[in-house]
Amino acid sequence: MKVTIPTILTLLRLVAAPAMALVFLVFDRPLADWVALALFVAASVTDWIDGYIARGWGMVSKLGTMLDPIADKAMVAAALLVMCVTSSLGWWLMVPGVVILFREVFVSGLREFLGDVAGTLAVTRLAKWKTTVQMVAIAVLLAEGIARNHAGMAAATMDPAKVRAILDRSTADVQSLRWWADLAWGLGWSGLMLLWLAAVLTVWTGVDYFRKAVPHLKEPE
Repeated sequence: MKVTIPTILTLLRLVAAPAMALVFLVFDRPLADWVALALFVAASVTDWIDGYIARGWGMVSKLGTMLDPIADKAMVAAALLVMCVTSSLGWWLMVPGVVILFREVFVSGLREFLGDVAGTLAVTRLAKWKTTVQMVAIAVLLAEGIARNHAGMAAATMDPAKVRAILDRSTADVQSLRWWADLAWGLGWSGLMLLWLAAVLTVWTGVDYFRKAVPHLKEPE
């Protein structure tokens, strides 16, 4: 097997997937949220970097080609599972999350069945947009967890009456409680809408891929 720099980056991205879940067992929140966000953003950046190096420097390898889509899907799956457990929007995230995971499993199985033919089915620009929207949505939702936990930490030092007064804007927001709460609300709903958009694009691109694969699934006459 040929191990190149892009392959090493892909392997690191693959390791980062389970690490995103483990950080919530090792660290308290919001530190765990910060580490998970850093891991996800770093993995998303290396996804672009290793592809650029592999193509630009002629370092494409069979091992890297095999591992790259696995690492991408592992990162998305791990992040969605983590958010369904840790996020206050858990149930709202479940439906688009299941749609995204179902599509990835279905298309992966279809590619495995098609074998070498799968390589002839080109990745569309819309599929690339789907991946981008997924990554941005997950990063925003992980950031929502950070803001929500900082708001909770600020509220924990106050009595309920003062918390209500700050949130109602009837008293000064000395400990930035309202700022963190507003940020969490904005990030939460922005991330949720982006994830639903990603789910729609996921279904769209999945149907398009299946449509292209249909001629190869017909029984020989």
